[in-house]
Amino acid sequence: MTPRFDAIGLVVTDMAASVAFYRRLGFAFPEGAGDEPHAEAELPGGLRLLLDTEATVRSFHPGWQPPTGGSRAALALRCADPAEVDRVYGELLEAGHHGELKPWDAFWGQRYATVHDPDGNGVDLFAPLPAAPAE
Repeated sequence: MTPRFDAIGLVVTDMAASVAFYRRLGFAFPEGAGDEPHAEAELPGGLRLLLDTEATVRSFHPGWQPPTGGSRAALALRCADPAEVDRVYGELLEAGHHGELKPWDAFWGQRYATVHDPDGNGVDLFAPLPAAPAE
């Protein structure tokens, strides 16, 4: 058997805040998920986003401590177009979330922005830029 990529797991401090944040981005968590110690949302293609509270992780790994310093991972969400990157970024800031990188036209051909989820994990928003007209 070859292991198959199945899920992305995040440890969260406040489940309700994290579920609300990811629901704003279109993740379909079940009703009541914000009150649970573990929550899952199915992603396109059958992958899942798993959220576990710190207390849940400590229940099976008592010495677990949250990381310090910057994070090394981010979720990347493709938007329909550059305008959607700007709109979603603005909506998340209006909702009180931290904007790490405001939307900009990246040299690799994407409109790109980064916000933080309630636990400081990076969430990148991107969309391809329109192709430049041929000269």
